[in-house]
Amino acid sequence: MTDELPWPLCVPVLTDGEVTLRAHTPDDVDDLHTMSTDPETLRWTSVPLDQPREGSEDFALRQIPAWWADGSNAGFAIEALDDDGRPRFAGNVDLRGGPVASIGYALAPWARGRGVMRRAVDLVVQWGFAERGVEAVHWSAHVGNETSLRVAHACGFELLGTTPASLHERGRVLDAWTAVIRFGDAPTPRTRWAEPVVLEGERVRLRPLREGDLLRVVQACTDPVTRQWVDGLPDPYTLASAADFLADSVWHAATGEKATWAIADADDDELAGLVSVMGLRGLDPTSGEVGYWAHPDARGRGLVTEAVTLAVRHALDPAGLDRRRLTLHAAAGNAPSNAIAVRTGFERVGTERQAERLGDGRYDDLHAYDLLRA
Repeated sequence: MTDELPWPLCVPVLTDGEVTLRAHTPDDVDDLHTMSTDPETLRWTSVPLDQPREGSEDFALRQIPAWWADGSNAGFAIEALDDDGRPRFAGNVDLRGGPVASIGYALAPWARGRGVMRRAVDLVVQWGFAERGVEAVHWSAHVGNETSLRVAHACGFELLGTTPASLHERGRVLDAWTAVIRFGDAPTPRTRWAEPVVLEGERVRLRPLREGDLLRVVQACTDPVTRQWVDGLPDPYTLASAADFLADSVWHAATGEKATWAIADADDDELAGLVSVMGLRGLDPTSGEVGYWAHPDARGRGLVTEAVTLAVRHALDPAGLDRRRLTLHAAAGNAPSNAIAVRTGFERVGTERQAERLGDGRYDDLHAYDLLRA
């Protein structure tokens, strides 16, 4: 209970010189309503789809003060300088409960991409540890919410994994990504994000996989040739399967375990395949394993060979993924995959007999390759 001062006097002003956390004011309502009706906010939060301006005003000037009064939730307005150098409402951040607390945040469209939320989350978390007796702060977000994940990662949260059926929003039960930061933890990233930086070739461009690629992913992963050589794909493979794969790729990049690139045609940017460097945090933290597949209409054109060459060069570069050694495996009967391995400089080092399960249930020998940094 905040029995000494009424709202807004009970709300401390927190600042790092760039971002300020403070109590909400009537002047915030228009920007708050714009944020609350923004498509990205509606996609990733539980804000009502038909929120009127009066609802935003009620939230800022009545609901949040009530939370401060009963001690259940410390809700702050985020303030930052806009392009004209004026202090402006930039979003919300709130710390809920304690001593084991949770955090929620949303950013106004104009303030995105400026590092504002990372600063705001760091301010409120450290205040909670120092002034509210908080011992741990839990973060959760819809699976696939990469922007929110990047904030948690940058602020030093330990990335835990996916909790099934953890969120209930607008009548939907949703899986959630989860993370935690404890009192005494350093507010710095715990893992190096395995960023799929853009790599340009003559005919292909390696770039991050994105939602616009999902139909092409479905086409590739329902193709009989792909399914024969890549066992374990969901059946049927749907757009939802492809969306799960995209989210999984983002999560494993955040944990530093795998970098995944879309192989895009340099002329039209259409997805031609996929290449990954995985196992980046395995038993040997200086090695990685290369994997790839091609969209049916990209086969036989040399695009995957060029893409693997780009990915391998980046993986071995000390300024890239900084790998000392790369491995690659291909089923003995998969002649195109074996040919790509040889053309990109890998040396065959052995064969595991009957080690690779194929899509039709049979087993094939598995050729092993490696490549050392010069």
